Amino acid sequence: MSSHRITRSVLALATAGLMAAAAAGPAQAADPVKYVNLGDSYSAGSGVLPLTSYNPVCLQSARNWAHDIASAKGYQLTDVSCGAAQTKDLRGSQYLGVAPQLDAVSADTDVVTITMGGNDNNTFIGAITACGTAAVATAGFGSPCKTLYGDTFTNAINDKTYPALVQGLRDIKAKAPNAKVMISGYPWITPATGSCYPQLPIARGDVAYLHDLQTVLNSAVSRAAATSGATYVDLSKVSTGHDACQAPDVRWVEPAIFTDQLVPVHPNALGEQGMADAAVKQGRL
Repeated sequence: MSSHRITRSVLALATAGLMAAAAAGPAQAADPVKYVNLGDSYSAGSGVLPLTSYNPVCLQSARNWAHDIASAKGYQLTDVSCGAAQTKDLRGSQYLGVAPQLDAVSADTDVVTITMGGNDNNTFIGAITACGTAAVATAGFGSPCKTLYGDTFTNAINDKTYPALVQGLRDIKAKAPNAKVMISGYPWITPATGSCYPQLPIARGDVAYLHDLQTVLNSAVSRAAATSGATYVDLSKVSTGHDACQAPDVRWVEPAIFTDQLVPVHPNALGEQGMADAAVKQGRL
């Protein structure tokens, strides 16, 4: 075959390929991963500035774990997390103008993240307030909160919070049956032992009491995840050494005083990023 005939054949094939490509139209980009973030103030990043344009009463941060995850993975985020939310607010309106959080979840949702349970039965605020008040009376010594309240908080978690979490996670799965649902535990607020009174105004003996209370809460979250088929994001190891008693550049959770964060005893930007990193790794996102 002559060189002219070969050239004509190559040109013909190239032209045919270009025409076929033109007929097929431009390549279609893959649909973005539809990601919904639910939950309470630890999920919303309440206290970390700047805030999003979501309802201001929710104190939802543009630097919370969901925004960190969405930015890192290129997900299409719908964030309806709201400070002070309880599991009942998944199905009901928490505030006037704030829709039930489950309204954001649908059959085409691909990923859901949530922190929940800490506000049920006033667990976090109730325990910290009660223990802080008790500590003042003893100038930070002893374990007055444990003496006063004993198993009150842990019994409420096991008897009320746990079943509420199971139902809430099942409701999420029912609305988004094909989604990967991840619920995170809470990063450590207190160290296992020791004290940083008055930075965290808890009596020395009650630091371990609150640490154990948080262990019970995280266990309830973990068990609820296992029961409902969700993925549990375990922060117990990765947040050790990052509690509210640590230095500002180390801690993930801010103390009650000597902090410039909008909401104390909540994760800072470093903590929200730590939560995001754990979710990406443990959830294999």
